[in-house]
Amino acid sequence: MKLTARKPKRRAEESPVNEAIAWESVLQRDPSADDRFLYGVTTTHIYCRPSCPSRRPKRDNVAFFSSAQAAEQAGFRACQRCRPNREKVSNRAIQRARDYIDAHIVDFSDERITLELLGEQSGMSPYHLQRKFKAQLGLTPAQYIRARKRERLKGELKRGETVSRATFGAGYGSSSGVYGGADAKLGMTPATYRRGGAGANIDYVIEQTSLGTLLVAATDRGVCAVTLGDDAKSLEAALEHEYPAATRTRVTAPASSFGVWVSEIVAAVDGERARPAIPLDIQASAFQWKVWRELQKIPFGETRSYGEIANAIGSPKAVRAVASACANNRVAVVVPCHRVVRLDGAPGGYRWGLERKTRLLERERANREKQTS
Repeated sequence: MKLTARKPKRRAEESPVNEAIAWESVLQRDPSADDRFLYGVTTTHIYCRPSCPSRRPKRDNVAFFSSAQAAEQAGFRACQRCRPNREKVSNRAIQRARDYIDAHIVDFSDERITLELLGEQSGMSPYHLQRKFKAQLGLTPAQYIRARKRERLKGELKRGETVSRATFGAGYGSSSGVYGGADAKLGMTPATYRRGGAGANIDYVIEQTSLGTLLVAATDRGVCAVTLGDDAKSLEAALEHEYPAATRTRVTAPASSFGVWVSEIVAAVDGERARPAIPLDIQASAFQWKVWRELQKIPFGETRSYGEIANAIGSPKAVRAVASACANNRVAVVVPCHRVVRLDGAPGGYRWGLERKTRLLERERANREKQTS
């Protein structure tokens, strides 16, 4: 049976959202509705919180979603103003500290933002701010600042700014602060990333598996993409979109370590007990890495809920952010986001299609039972 690719769709996924009430909340920019649903604009493929200050779309161009993961599975991307893929902070003091960082990130290019300064803005002592901030967001204030600077850096580079302008526009006081950590966080230097991967060599393999077409791509540092789809053309186009200027070479007989990585990944796609110790060369925030490392701890043939993952990383209220991190995973099965399900046991969303997720889980459970019987 041929698996059909998911395409951006106008209507929302099945959910208990009352669309008439939801639309009224959007028109009123009701912040109390932010925890109940999100809305997407089909003409721009951007999704927002109901309270987003952006211009209201036409009703016919709106779809409703129960989560950021559902919106992204339907082909929408997060609004850069209301950031609906981030956990909304319920503690107002922590929200004030977070808003202050977001609004003044560039101002701190030549000085280190302190807990004392954030404490003044939030009305909390530095000790309690540090503890509550991490409990709410899963990151300390310092880690949050670094993550926001990296996000701004990537955005500036993608828009075509020079490395020096992007560096200061992201809030770095000097280029040394960027180059000191960018190689590990961006997978390449800022100049290379800005040029769409120019100078980077990416080898990739196309394999036919029981779950459809598989693409595995790698640099000399590690695997940078593991994607599933219905045909090689669409998977190659996605790789080109991420690194348009990189030298991309399709290989038919991967040698050395790359060949081993591909074999391990194919085995994992087929539901076998593969534990690939594969180095990764992927872009991610500190929070995403935290979630992905926890996903890799889920035993073969078992599942965890989004809430259980949030508890495991010490951020019990960050369920939506965990779901977003799963949706943004670009290395299928290596980071086993398919093992994360809803609280009621329903499979939830999956970047490469719910049918693939269901079949993966069924195979892993069957193989686990065989090996333990």
